[in-house]
Amino acid sequence: QKVTLSESSQAKKPQHAEEAIFYMNCRAAYLTVLKSSLENIKSKEQLSLVLQQAGRNPSQKTVNKYWTSQTTTLNFDDFCTILKKEKLVTKPELLEAFGKIDIDNTGYILHDELYKILTTRGEKMTRDEVGAIIKQADFNCGGKLDYRKFCDLYLTTSEQCCKTAREKLEVDSRLKQQQFGSQTETSSEGITPKPSPRISRKTDHKLAPAKGDSRTPSRPSSAQSCKASVSTTVSVGAGSSRSTKLIEPDTMKEWQCAQSKGCFYLEEDGEIVSHKYRLHLPQRSTVCITIKPLNLRQVEGKSCHWLSVDTALYILKENETQENLQLVSFTEQQNKEMFGWKGELGSGTYWLLPFTTGCRLRKVKTQVTGEAKLVYRGEDGELVLTKEFRAALLDIFETIDLDGNGLLSLEEYNFFELRTSGEKCDEEAWAVCKENFDMKKNELTRQGFMDLNLMEANDREGDPSDLWVTLLSLGYNKALEMTEACPFVIDIYAEKCKPRIKAIYLEAGSWQLNRAICKSVVNKGEAKVMDGCENIIIYTFKSGRRITSVIENKSDNKVIIHVNNEQSKNCLSSRGLTVFAVEVAPKSMMVSQHVMPLNEQEEWLYNCVHSLL
Repeated sequence: QKVTLSESSQAKKPQHAEEAIFYMNCRAAYLTVLKSSLENIKSKEQLSLVLQQAGRNPSQKTVNKYWTSQTTTLNFDDFCTILKKEKLVTKPELLEAFGKIDIDNTGYILHDELYKILTTRGEKMTRDEVGAIIKQADFNCGGKLDYRKFCDLYLTTSEQCCKTAREKLEVDSRLKQQQFGSQTETSSEGITPKPSPRISRKTDHKLAPAKGDSRTPSRPSSAQSCKASVSTTVSVGAGSSRSTKLIEPDTMKEWQCAQSKGCFYLEEDGEIVSHKYRLHLPQRSTVCITIKPLNLRQVEGKSCHWLSVDTALYILKENETQENLQLVSFTEQQNKEMFGWKGELGSGTYWLLPFTTGCRLRKVKTQVTGEAKLVYRGEDGELVLTKEFRAALLDIFETIDLDGNGLLSLEEYNFFELRTSGEKCDEEAWAVCKENFDMKKNELTRQGFMDLNLMEANDREGDPSDLWVTLLSLGYNKALEMTEACPFVIDIYAEKCKPRIKAIYLEAGSWQLNRAICKSVVNKGEAKVMDGCENIIIYTFKSGRRITSVIENKSDNKVIIHVNNEQSKNCLSSRGLTVFAVEVAPKSMMVSQHVMPLNEQEEWLYNCVHSLL
């Protein structure tokens, strides 16, 4: 056993060393611009500058992806998450991009052609900006750009940025003492959620990022001397908590109802994106709000993986501003796959924030044999959609038809466009669609949606590349199975008024959602003070098939909490790890992990030890 453990430890060392280097580079870049890793990025310009110090060259589109209209600050954990997504470009990738322009493979691009491309395509540059590039003698001569030399200089400059940042960190001995160690985030046994950029909290009691850290920064002497821990055990029987006292909507037939569909989409890096909703109640009423996976058509031989994904809704009351949201409740009652909440709500505007732990909706490497055919040419030589592709498109239509009226409004279609292309369709373009595709009441029909996709295939003369981009972004694999998305349906029943629900955003989990999760666990969970360290409290709450733990740090210093799940059985952690560590900022709280049963038909045991390092 000792030999096996030793071999296992040796195997993990290279991985840990690589992760340590990554986080050292992150911190070096961060501290080149900011005074402390606890200081936040406060502007787009600062974000762009920090990314450049990390060797990236972010476009405005890239910066806008992480700094949205709702963002006011980003913290160090957000920055690390961004760097994991925005990989350093490699020389083969650069040469491949230039090679698409240099068809004859001469190694050069004419300045006139470069002007035309850089000022008319993609994120358009000004003539002055392009002029600054071609004036560089190192890689320009005779009216041509030597793009191989350009690539070498680009990569050298990128490496120099990183090197300079590291050297600055090493020179400052005070900062060197605070350097981070390893942080593990991936595992074949589970999922590690990666939170999206969050908005700063404007309250005294801050919410720390929901991120799994295994760092070892310098700690205050009080923390070093506090060898504290707390253990939590929850045993759950097979198939328990599948049904509670949630009233079936059938018993509320006289109540007025509103419904909207939506979807969780899994990003390439494991982050989860979903619709966010605004609910309006014209008067005080008893309401019942439910969410469950959307039951699409059942195809023999095709798995319906999304039906086992856990879903939840957090209900927040909007007060004076959208940022000032107050947690009302969440859907903790369960009836089979449905989760719901029943209670009284006053008149006004509420936000419904869908949530899934990521325990079930996660990246899984599966071998797909062969690629499904999307189009073929009929006897007349015209392109035709295959039966399998048409069926997938019908499911997609069913999912993006949020109000379920069998038609796509411009708003519904734009959620589809944002997800698949990152752009929106304006009124003028929608008018063109109206002229070319079947519409009713200015909304796109199913047949119109089919014809639109057929036109896309015709535009590429049968090349399905663009169609696959659309399918993959919607969670389908090359076998046309939806494995990385979970469509859901929300129902709101109100006894005394007509509720109205509308999808407003399609984005990753916000800081409001993270705060709501923490507050719900603190309010309803079991609290345990860490022995010998009264400023650290672990809250544990079981809701249906899910157990969530939250760490609260009441001290004036950041702390590192070691989390050990080795004694748990038949469990899936949202962290994707058995053992990990998290850093909790002063006067803040954060989610430690979500846990669900690996196999619901068997008993599962949650046994977790939180220790202060």
